[in-house]
Amino acid sequence: MAGPIKTTTRYGLLQSPTQWLFEHQIGVSFNLILALSLIHTCRPQERWWTSKFFNLSGYNPATGKYAIGHDDLYFVSFCVILFCGIRAGSMEYVLSPLARWCGQTNKKRITRFSEQAPLIVVYDKYIYTTSPYYLKLAELWTDWPQRELEGLTKGYVLAQLAYWIQQMIVVNLEARRHDYWQMIAHHCATIALISSAYAYHHTRVTNLIFVLMDIIELIFPYLGFTTICDVIFGVFLVTWLITRHVFYLMVCYSAYNDSPRLMPASCYQGSAEDLQGPFPVPEGWSYLLTPFRNPTGIVCMSEGIRIGFLSYLLILQAIMIPWAWAIVRVAIRVVRGDNAEDVRSDDEEEEDEVDYDEKTEYENAQIVEEVGAEVIDFDAWKRRHGIKQPARSSGASISRHSDRKELLNRIGCERQIE
Repeated sequence: MAGPIKTTTRYGLLQSPTQWLFEHQIGVSFNLILALSLIHTCRPQERWWTSKFFNLSGYNPATGKYAIGHDDLYFVSFCVILFCGIRAGSMEYVLSPLARWCGQTNKKRITRFSEQAPLIVVYDKYIYTTSPYYLKLAELWTDWPQRELEGLTKGYVLAQLAYWIQQMIVVNLEARRHDYWQMIAHHCATIALISSAYAYHHTRVTNLIFVLMDIIELIFPYLGFTTICDVIFGVFLVTWLITRHVFYLMVCYSAYNDSPRLMPASCYQGSAEDLQGPFPVPEGWSYLLTPFRNPTGIVCMSEGIRIGFLSYLLILQAIMIPWAWAIVRVAIRVVRGDNAEDVRSDDEEEEDEVDYDEKTEYENAQIVEEVGAEVIDFDAWKRRHGIKQPARSSGASISRHSDRKELLNRIGCERQIE
């Protein structure tokens, strides 16, 4: 009997710091930024490093552009903290009240609307539409390597990196979703792709990939707050398939077909003002890590590096395929006569059951710690205190509807509550 009780107690102890951090995201982020701002303001002698958190590093007055460097990690760290606070604050004080004002009363649906509000996707569209590679895939691979970037482009790429790091933190703070491991794999691949592309000066293709990914964010919030949910879902479906499984694969094909012709195997070395090359690709593998260790050191494009980048892109595509298949299955049900909202509501009790089980297990652990008992009959304790358990759905129901329900939970397309 001692074994299970010990495991339950450890579960509660491990959950407490995570729960505390989740509930105090705004305060933690605000206090960290405030402390950093006070040090920057009140101690001028420390500004040589505190300024790196607030400003882009590597500015070159001669060119008006910014080089990449290790000091960029300061700015990324600041953005991670800032985004955590902004996300939690906007959900709590802006988006949740807006959802209630729009007539939404269900707590879980309000939370989903808050999470699915559009990201600020203006910058990547502006950068792309004003770039030389606008609607020209071959231009993604010309003029490589560009050792320096425009300030807007550098800030945008670093902010995107910070955003996905923040998303990795959020996924592990909040209650686990049905596709938790799929999300973890997606976030890890995205972070690795951004970091590698930034170090190897492939920011053009990075920008285009995010343009294709972020377009769908403009549709998310409207799926749950419209009387023509099925129509909006159709727009969502078409947009998803075209951007993430047609245009995205076109970019992958360009990396396979155009980059060998426009970016032959070669190496360069030095800063933007003293760029030397091209050199032959050296033997061995040590040169692969040089762009991460030394931003002005040797940077190469070889067949192996090309395959590596293309593999990252295809991994992201493979991760998105199950989501696409789930969306298509919902669309098939809509075509058959069931609207997207009805599919969503088939298994509402399942979600309540998950929430109840997680909460109950945590409370049980706390009771064990408080009373110091080795054996507690929780069912008898609940009966004595008049606590009722919610009705449980059958195992068959869970296996039949969980995937469709999780998808519709994600996109927010559901029946309105009067």
